[in-house]
Amino acid sequence: MLSVFALEGIGEVVAGDDLALLIERAAGSQLQNGDILAVTSKIVSKAEGRQVAAADREQAITDETVRIVATRAHPGGVTRIVENRQGLVLAAAGVDTSNAPDGIVLLLPVDPDASARALCTELRERTGLELGVVITDTAGRAWREGQTDIAIGAAGIAVLDDLRGTVDASGRRLDVTVAAVADEIAGAADLVKGKTSGNPVAVVRGLGQLVGAVSGAAALAGASALQRPSENDMFRLGSTEARAEGYEEGYATGYEEGYDEGYAEGAARS
Repeated sequence: MLSVFALEGIGEVVAGDDLALLIERAAGSQLQNGDILAVTSKIVSKAEGRQVAAADREQAITDETVRIVATRAHPGGVTRIVENRQGLVLAAAGVDTSNAPDGIVLLLPVDPDASARALCTELRERTGLELGVVITDTAGRAWREGQTDIAIGAAGIAVLDDLRGTVDASGRRLDVTVAAVADEIAGAADLVKGKTSGNPVAVVRGLGQLVGAVSGAAALAGASALQRPSENDMFRLGSTEARAEGYEEGYATGYEEGYDEGYAEGAARS
């Protein structure tokens, strides 16, 4: 049976805090073998000191951007959907002011998978339990309204459940189905964490079959395995950006072909 509940009493996190200790204290005796802890990226960023002055928010977005995917102007400015340093495609590169101290914006952890591995390893050592960790962040989705939490870091759990080669309830072979279980865990956890409750960690119980090795040859892949390479993305650009890119390529090709034909005609006449 699947159950999800929030851990209460973690409180405000500041740079240098020991997250594993805070989570262990909040959990008390509640944790069980095979539990998965969904931890919002904000407290990881706070503990790791990943913050800058709010006056630098736009520059912070620029600094965290590797590739611009789409932009859209609105009365308050310009929304930027970008690929950030972590390889994630997010609005504003994941730079956020919500649940942050006044005058501060939070950046995502430098390496969310590494943060998840460190936290998972320490929690396992402290509790003696085989636990999994998912670091979550909020994201919009193409084609869908609203936002949901996704996994941006993971350790000790299978982030994908590859069902290809199996059969469905009607006996039909599945050829393309690979369930993004880490994202599904992140979304389920957000239902109990919420955005305003002050409970940044949730426990997901009943998925012990997904929990496994954190290190060594048998270590399970992190959440980076969920990121589709941009060259394989059928929607790697926004509509405005794709049109502009196509126009520039077409203009350059047309100019080059026109120039070559004109040059050839002139050379023939001479």
